[in-house]
Amino acid sequence: MNQPTFGAIMRKPSAFLPLAMSLTALAMLGGAYIFAVATGHGGLVREPDEGAIAHLWQLLMAGQLPVLLFFAIKWLPRAPRQTLYVLALQAGAALACMAPVFFLNL
Repeated sequence: MNQPTFGAIMRKPSAFLPLAMSLTALAMLGGAYIFAVATGHGGLVREPDEGAIAHLWQLLMAGQLPVLLFFAIKWLPRAPRQTLYVLALQAGAALACMAPVFFLNL
């Protein structure tokens, strides 16, 4: 049986959508930081009332979990090695998005 390549699997919406969601969340954090610096606030600070960016970030991060689960269930039996590469890439993107929140105590 001919297994699909890494590139073929990455073109599946269930593979690239979680990556896009993580990168969008990271871009939102970067945009909020640039905006805070440009307006003289000095950077990102923890606020008692979470703003819209925090809520969107939470929705993007939580929303990708069902897509990741669907992707893993569908593709792990078909192409385990390529699927694990994609899952590692998705995990790396999610961790890169969570790192600023953790290290800046946001």
